[in-house]
Amino acid sequence: MSKRPPFPAGPGRPNANDQALERASFALQMQRPGEAERVAAEVLKANRGNVRAAQVLGQALLMQNRGAEAIAPLEKAARRCGDPAVETLLGAAFALTGRRDEALEQLSRATARRPPYPPAFLEHGIQLARAGRFEEAVAALESGLGFAPDAVDMLRELAALHLKRNDRVKARELLLRALKVAPDRPDLQTGLAQVMLLDGEYASAAETLRHVVALRPDDALARADLGRCLLEMGERDAGEANIRMATRESPQLFGRAIMSLAISSRGRFFLRPSAAAKFLRG
Repeated sequence: MSKRPPFPAGPGRPNANDQALERASFALQMQRPGEAERVAAEVLKANRGNVRAAQVLGQALLMQNRGAEAIAPLEKAARRCGDPAVETLLGAAFALTGRRDEALEQLSRATARRPPYPPAFLEHGIQLARAGRFEEAVAALESGLGFAPDAVDMLRELAALHLKRNDRVKARELLLRALKVAPDRPDLQTGLAQVMLLDGEYASAAETLRHVVALRPDDALARADLGRCLLEMGERDAGEANIRMATRESPQLFGRAIMSLAISSRGRFFLRPSAAAKFLRG
């Protein structure tokens, strides 16, 4: 069988590879990375120079936490095209495999591309923050917002950084900006509720968190914060019930739960961790 190139697509008529990659992209949107991986890999096998296939394959592998496997196709594609979308995925793959310096170098390159690619600034800020370089992370995210002022995920990440530095005024301002763009995002609502909780606005925070857990009953963090609010409002039984439920759903919140019980004006203090564990399991 001759290895001739595929028949060129006419105007408005995508070729078979384009159609396959459209299906793969749709599979990614539907959270079906395995399907996207299979389709993109088939296209890439037939055409090693297909940058879009390498990008879809890399994204599908990253969604499955298989960063090491994503590096090779993404590196080849990045060398071929210098596309910031591909470079951003490659930076994320490096980070996932512990190659932090290479990740930051790749992401710095991606943010320097023009026209700007906002997701590169988001990933750069996230990875800088994980490296403990908070001032640089803030600068990266603020730079990205200069190009995309309504980028909700960047607003959220920047708010989280300001909250870590206890700048609750700035964190609140950023979260309110994000909520104007995406008022139904539960993660933004939870973030704003955390600011309210820290500012002592327990009733407002509880109202917001009740809405979140009604939409997402398995959101253990929101439920734990709701429990803390209810304790502070004097609703001890309901507060403790929500904290218990949160720790059952997410055992890693055990320490946070104990802290919430201990620091609340109407909480509990345990002398022994075993007593606290028994109480939370009760």
